[in-house]
Amino acid sequence: MPTQITAHAVTKSFLGRTVLDEVTCSLAAGERTGIIGENGSGKSTLLRLFAGRERPDSGEIVVCADGGIGYLAQDERLPADTTVGQVIDRALRELRAIEHRMRRLEAAMAAGDESAMAEYGELTTIFELRGGYDADARVERALHGLGLGLVARDRTVGGLSGGEQVRLRLAAVLAAGSEVLLLDEPTNHLDDAALTWLEDHLRTRRGTTVTVSHDRVFLERVATSLLEVDADRRSVVRYGNGYAGFRAEKAAARQRWVQAHTQWQADIERLRETAATTARRVAPGRAMKDNNKMAYDRAGGRVQQSLAGRVRNAEERLRRLLADPVPPPPEPLRFAPALRAGNGHGVVLEATDIAVAGRLERTTVTVAAGDRLLVTGPNGAGKSTLLRVLAGALVPDAGTVTRRGRIGCLAQEPPPARPGETLSAAVARGRAGDAGQHTERLLALGLFDRSRLTTRVENLSTGQRQRLALARLVTEPADVLLLDEPTNHLSPALVEELDTALADFPGAVVIVSHDRRLRARWAGAQLDLRASVTV
Repeated sequence: MPTQITAHAVTKSFLGRTVLDEVTCSLAAGERTGIIGENGSGKSTLLRLFAGRERPDSGEIVVCADGGIGYLAQDERLPADTTVGQVIDRALRELRAIEHRMRRLEAAMAAGDESAMAEYGELTTIFELRGGYDADARVERALHGLGLGLVARDRTVGGLSGGEQVRLRLAAVLAAGSEVLLLDEPTNHLDDAALTWLEDHLRTRRGTTVTVSHDRVFLERVATSLLEVDADRRSVVRYGNGYAGFRAEKAAARQRWVQAHTQWQADIERLRETAATTARRVAPGRAMKDNNKMAYDRAGGRVQQSLAGRVRNAEERLRRLLADPVPPPPEPLRFAPALRAGNGHGVVLEATDIAVAGRLERTTVTVAAGDRLLVTGPNGAGKSTLLRVLAGALVPDAGTVTRRGRIGCLAQEPPPARPGETLSAAVARGRAGDAGQHTERLLALGLFDRSRLTTRVENLSTGQRQRLALARLVTEPADVLLLDEPTNHLSPALVEELDTALADFPGAVVIVSHDRRLRARWAGAQLDLRASVTV
């Protein structure tokens, strides 16, 4: 298939910080590509470059799309006094202009103007490519599919909720019927029905779709290829065969790494043994023939020279291997249980009739060792407030909390950086023992490489700072984990590791999450704050 989008040696920086460095990639016409990576890695930047909303500092972006480009920004604001109908009309403006021009050309051709035929043919092709004849029906399908079918066209945007405004912008972009769709986190603010409709729509539409998304279920259902933006290397890696192919290639890459490290270790051991054994060898103590000492000594000298050469060769090869080591692959992410974790009995966390004025209604929660509790509810129901109260970070206005055992917490947003504090200092802060040991433990996890240790935390991206918070969490023993949207800000590969680590953790877990895959696989209890359930 022909290439539709190309980035060639693209570099982009903001305020002196390089986000993308010499990135080269291409997408074929008709591909459905997901752009993945942690927050702050450059996913939205890459999409804006494709959309022409940003210019690269160097390199070139080429997009071939006669049928137009539709772009959904993650944080665009609509004028409050604009009506729903005006938003839709604005999205269809180009189609309406093409259709109006076609009608004029039809009139000109009817009047005998043959020169209008070439332009009319070109416009008809574009109009059909963008589904112009189906535009009005497409508008209705998009509005209904995204839960806006009952919203009046004369209603102003200012009267819509934030979620409704996002869905309206998405409906308008989809209604335009552009050949290339560039969508930045389109699944935000969608309920299950709207998510299913969007996934089905994108799977069946003609044209090319590029979507920034953290939603693993969406990527699994929609994407035929993935572009992973690496925040540390400021590069982009392409994976075929959708999300399943991405996971398979990640697993295969790790296995190759394990094999390469094992082979390197074996080669080092073999060459050391070869050098040591050969150096100990001497000319064989064979009998002297014909009492010819001169000939005997010459032969012995040749043997010694040969052995010395072998030693030098082995030592040189050993030197080269040691100069270019293959490090061990990162350790699998694993939470450290406290001594009492996994005992299988006893209440470790108990909250009775706790409440925070305006933020959390009276709620009672009891968590025993090894329990799993998923906290659900709409925005504003008090999910994050509940976790802060349970952790002791917020004193409730009413009720009591009893904690037995060590509690580990991961907040929804990474904590603010301390001015001037480096990554290595942040890892060791407040912890007993040698700071170097904490640093080596961090490096063993593979969450950062050694070149980042002297970087100031304030200069890290949001995703990198959340990685730091996760690193501190997994290296401290805990009886109870309190996790508030733990999949936020992290790359899908790290989220997959986090899933496995949680499954293997023997202690109790209380988690707030909107992650569809995590929720679908949840086997523990659930607390719906809307229903004021007591667990």
